[in-house]
Amino acid sequence: MKPFDYLIVGSGLFGATFAHLAHKAGKKCMVIDRRRHAGGNVFCESREGINVHKYGAHIFHTSDKKIWDFVNSFVEFNRYTNSPVANYKGRLYNLPFNMNTFWQMWGTVTPEQAMAKIESQRQTVKARMAAQGVLEPRNLEEQALMLVGTDIYEALVKGYTEKQWGRACSELPAFIIKRLPVRFVFDNNYFNDKYQGVPAGGYNRLIDGLLEGIEVRTGVDFFGDRGYWSGVADRIVFTGKIDEFYDCRFGKLEYRTVRFEEELLDMPNYQGNAVVNYTDREVPYTRIIEHKHFENFGQDVYRLSKTVISREYSVEWQDGMEPYYPVNDRKNSDLYAKYKALADKEENVIFGGRLAEYKYYDMAPVIGAAMEKFSCI
Repeated sequence: MKPFDYLIVGSGLFGATFAHLAHKAGKKCMVIDRRRHAGGNVFCESREGINVHKYGAHIFHTSDKKIWDFVNSFVEFNRYTNSPVANYKGRLYNLPFNMNTFWQMWGTVTPEQAMAKIESQRQTVKARMAAQGVLEPRNLEEQALMLVGTDIYEALVKGYTEKQWGRACSELPAFIIKRLPVRFVFDNNYFNDKYQGVPAGGYNRLIDGLLEGIEVRTGVDFFGDRGYWSGVADRIVFTGKIDEFYDCRFGKLEYRTVRFEEELLDMPNYQGNAVVNYTDREVPYTRIIEHKHFENFGQDVYRLSKTVISREYSVEWQDGMEPYYPVNDRKNSDLYAKYKALADKEENVIFGGRLAEYKYYDMAPVIGAAMEKFSCI
């Protein structure tokens, strides 16, 4: 008999949730991760009493009470509300696009005025496209212009999106932006979900709770000794890159990744907000994260005399880099379909998470997906 029922490859939220559920059901589990720490991209590092989100801002949000109660059973989540700010050439705008944004951009003070401004610009765009014989958006730029008009697109969408994807908006497919949320109320809360927050004390507390009582080995590469690791358990839960699992036999899937430039500053408050997006193309980074604002609110930020910021640079993924965002164009979607067809035939391997399923996941849905996978066994 093999020593474990499940070998979970990857200790991010999918792997840790699945391992917890299996362990709770009496199954013997081992979790391995090639990184030197557990937790995947939600891993936090403590600096000067601040929990630094090492792989970018992670704000938990959901309307699913079952998932909210589940994560809060391991660690209490605080009341953090995501209200990012956009910096366009030194001018600040509230996000998401709402009445505050419209007042900052045009000086409009009523929903009727803001609606009329946006609709006027949308109709101008439609007329220009129609004169060219274009009835449907051919690319992301035309799609965004049709949704929000010229001013918002130029200041708050175009530059940021081009930095994210590393190519002009006119070269990106229209389906990337299916909609752009526009709110005709004074509400800076980015998410519509009923519940949101950040674990008090950082995400490591959540991961530690999920993996309590389970054997975890970090700094271990599954592919470094695949034959051995494949033999230690009856079934494998794989959360890594699906193309790598199949030796990239059909070719490599593409990703965008993020480079972080972290800085410890000898001041208590750098930008007054956790997230500030830089939306003009000339600024090389997409946003600056000031980590203390995730857990220190109001005047409490001055309790700590220092602060930590991270500048985020969106770059093209290459071997050796951390893959972040799948490139969901037609070429990569077709390639993933070939790998998924192989995965669907596996009897003893379960694929889950953003890399194994080649899809962008928020945190709550990835936990829900792990719950669903385990319930179907």
